[in-house]
Amino acid sequence: MDADTANLELGVIGNCQIAGLIDAQGSLIWACIPRFDAEPAFSRLVDTRDHGHFSIKLQDQCDATQSYRHNTAVLCTELTDRSGGVLRITDFCPRFRQYGRYYRPVMIIRRVEVVRGNPVIRTRLRPSMGWDGGRPATTRGSNHVRFMRRDQVLRVTTDAPLTHVLDETPFMVDGTLTFVLGPDESVKESVDAMGRRFLELTETYWREWTRSLAIPFEWQREVIRAAITLKLSAYEDTGAVIAAFTTSIPEAAGTQRNWDYRYCWLRDAFFTVHALNRLGATRTMEGFLRYIINLVAAGGEPSLQPLYGIGGERRIDEETADALAGYRGMGPVRVGNAAYHQQQHDVYGTVVLAATQAFFDERLERPGDRSLYHRLCALGEQAARLYDQPDAGIWEYRGRARVHTYSAMMCWAACDRLRRIADRLGLDAEARRWKKQAATMHQRITAEAWNEERSAFTETFGGDTMDASLLLMHELGFLTADDPRFVSTVEAIEQDLRRGDHLFRYAAEDDFGYPENAFNICTFWFVDALHAIGRGDEARQIFCKMLEHRTRLGLLSEDLDPHTGELWGNFPQTYSMVGLINAAMHLSRPWEEAL
Repeated sequence: MDADTANLELGVIGNCQIAGLIDAQGSLIWACIPRFDAEPAFSRLVDTRDHGHFSIKLQDQCDATQSYRHNTAVLCTELTDRSGGVLRITDFCPRFRQYGRYYRPVMIIRRVEVVRGNPVIRTRLRPSMGWDGGRPATTRGSNHVRFMRRDQVLRVTTDAPLTHVLDETPFMVDGTLTFVLGPDESVKESVDAMGRRFLELTETYWREWTRSLAIPFEWQREVIRAAITLKLSAYEDTGAVIAAFTTSIPEAAGTQRNWDYRYCWLRDAFFTVHALNRLGATRTMEGFLRYIINLVAAGGEPSLQPLYGIGGERRIDEETADALAGYRGMGPVRVGNAAYHQQQHDVYGTVVLAATQAFFDERLERPGDRSLYHRLCALGEQAARLYDQPDAGIWEYRGRARVHTYSAMMCWAACDRLRRIADRLGLDAEARRWKKQAATMHQRITAEAWNEERSAFTETFGGDTMDASLLLMHELGFLTADDPRFVSTVEAIEQDLRRGDHLFRYAAEDDFGYPENAFNICTFWFVDALHAIGRGDEARQIFCKMLEHRTRLGLLSEDLDPHTGELWGNFPQTYSMVGLINAAMHLSRPWEEAL
């Protein structure tokens, strides 16, 4: 992958412990080990130098195709040479049930097999090991090589000829080769046998998982791929859900809007959990609730940050990795995210909404109880105190603080859902208290955020600018879909933020100038809002056009250039995949009507 041809036509593999990104030619160009937010072992995605990747080059190659094995996170790349020879590279991270738990090692397996002919390959195994992009020291054994740099050790065990692999000399492939990438641990069996067995077990796991999903009748493949991607974003050890697997893919070319998304934003995690819940996959929600409870218990205070490390870390100091040139040379490459300092008051509603289903879903092994309710009450009290106070808002403005309508609305949602939970638990006095609090907040928000001249709710109390997040007023139950105020707000947002068939988050100038690209989740929110207010045909049309902007493997990043359709921003973005799932669920014909 050359710097000037880099793009986001990437496949993601993972196992809820680590993840890797594979480009269209079958090169591993991004992987952080031993967990999502660790230092990269392969960093070619955000650098311009010819290392930080594991490439398998086919001599005289003339074509490359790529696809996932049906309903799995197993990626296959087929390379064809001019003589008609075909080589298949199968990439995956093992994940399967073993000894009553899920086995998800820090391991990437690459299997290289001949489909046809006598292909000749050259391997380039060039890990970068760390944010300085340094070249590691190496030691080799008879069937493995160790790459070492400071505290990082990457071991690659293989049945390929190590001399050819390390010297990068061409050799003919006459059978199946297996590469096992992971920590400095010996492989106790044949790597071929282990690779084949792990592949079969991993495929079985994913197919059983997808078989349990309650998918819509239409757009089944699109929804399944989005759901698998969301599942991969969950760090199973703690229950955290990351926003994306990458750092510093610019929101738009040359803007320095480069951020590290490899952490758990409570807001993004809620949207992910909610989308998976709608498909019937509730384990991610149960893990996320465990993560939240541990955060609250460890903090000792009811205040919440907008994001945390996947291990619950509270400090995520932001630095730049100056040795890495950036995606297409568009630095900086940021490590950490200073937004953890911010006040974003919507997080209180986010957490309560994420937990609400636990009190109503009889399928759960550990349903919500009074103990969980009382923990949530402390967050509800914070929401009631802060709903009309300035914050950085959902879009994380770094240079200003205002009373943002979306934040206020989410604080209202916290109190409203606590009223429902208290009612469910038979706590009548508590339910009445939360109902009164929510009514007071609702009345204040509708008075302060409504702009009579615009006939719309605006981004901030007393403001006049539009914010795409207010398209969620109906979804959150703040207003009904047929409320004229909601309809006119949708129309005002459309007037100010729509660019062709895409939506911007906002149009006003921020800390980095004016936004240049559309925000994909906002386009999906617009689709949902159009459907809700009776413009269903238009909603379907825009949704189908959005599907055309996915990569060939069915994935989406955060942003999109409305003029060229090119994807920008961190990848794959959970927000965007959530939007796809929710819109498909809203728009699809019911199974009962279709069959």
